[in-house]
This record gives sequence, structure tokens and C-alpha cells, in this order.
Amino acid sequence: MLKLLFWLLLAVNAALFALGQGYLGYFQADAHEPQRLKNQLNSEKLRLISAADAARAVPAPAPPELFACTEVGNFLMADARRFEAAVDVLALGERQSRRNVAGQEISSYIVYIPPQGSKEGADKKAGELKQLGVSNYFIMSDNTPMRWAISLGVFKLEAGAQNLLASLNKQGVHSARVAPRYSGSKQLAFQFRDLDRAGKTRLAQIAAGFPEQEMHSCK
Repeated sequence: MLKLLFWLLLAVNAALFALGQGYLGYFQADAHEPQRLKNQLNSEKLRLISAADAARAVPAPAPPELFACTEVGNFLMADARRFEAAVDVLALGERQSRRNVAGQEISSYIVYIPPQGSKEGADKKAGELKQLGVSNYFIMSDNTPMRWAISLGVFKLEAGAQNLLASLNKQGVHSARVAPRYSGSKQLAFQFRDLDRAGKTRLAQIAAGFPEQEMHSCK
């Protein structure tokens, strides 16, 4: 019995000695980490950085690609209703609009100053007209390509429009123009603004159901 106890104590002491010398590996976290760092390649180049520096090192996500204006048309009224119902699923709200397609017959002639880009620009131009003694004008604010243009008069015949233009030139108004106005047709075109790529792809899929219509970029 004493011999068995002697050999057991001897075996325990041998195991403790081997553990202390590292022959059996390191099991404590504080002893394990330095050894692991020594085994890493280029460990001398490692450095700690703050959370703020780490956040700045992560590249910012790229902004999504947007298509400024996409138009589909020209639709006859019945097809326009079907198309409009189909695109409701896109839920574009104010980013979706429709316009009447101009007809082919000239209905009148307009004397106008081209669009000024904004209400502020149109108001400024209107102030300049007042200073030149022009009081008969109208700022066009409807959602058409002529938005923020200034109408100076509409005439049935081109001669009347040209006469007004000549009179305005004498008053110092040199930015006015004459353009024909066309009769409205019974066709509609739809415009969609700021679509992302997924939205434009979905729109193209819907438009494919109307093969007689063209989908293109617009202003």
C-alpha cells in the first residue's frame, strides 16, 4: 500500500513539473497570448486603433444609381388607363406624372420669354419687364416643359405674334420668342423621376406589356 502511494505521489509531481515547464502546453489566457503573438507573421507591425478610427476605415456605401427622368408613351386613352393601373404597384407618388402629347396641327402662336428655371428666376424676369414698361405678361407655373416661362401674348395668326415681338424689342425686351402652339391630341405620355435600377427594371417589365410604346429618357 505504501509503495502504491509513493508511486502515485511521484507521478503527480512529475506531471506538475512537466506542466510548469510548458511540456504539456499553456492553458492560462495570460500565458497563451504572448506565445501566440510571437508566432504571428510581422507581429511588430500590429497596432491598436480606436473605434472611431476603425469606423473611418470602413468605406462609405456608394449612393444608388438614379435615373432622373424616364418616359413611356404615347398612349391612347384606353391603353393609358391600363398602363396607369399597372404601374400603381410601383407606388411612386409625386415621382410619377403624365402629360398630353402635342397634336400635329398649329392652333395658335405664343410670344414668350423662355423658362427661367425657378419661380424666383421668373419673378426676377417679371420685375425687369415692369421696369421696361411691360405689364401684360403671365408667369407659366403649370407642370409642362414651359414651366417658369413668361407668356407675353397668344395670337391666332403668326402675324399678330410677330407684331407684338417687334414692339417688345423696341421697348428693350430682347429675350422674347415666338413659337407655334399645337392642338392637344388624345394621347398621353407618362414620366417617372428618380428611379433606381430596380425600379426602372420593374417599369420596363410593365412597359413590355405594351409593345407599341417606347420607353426613353426625358428631361
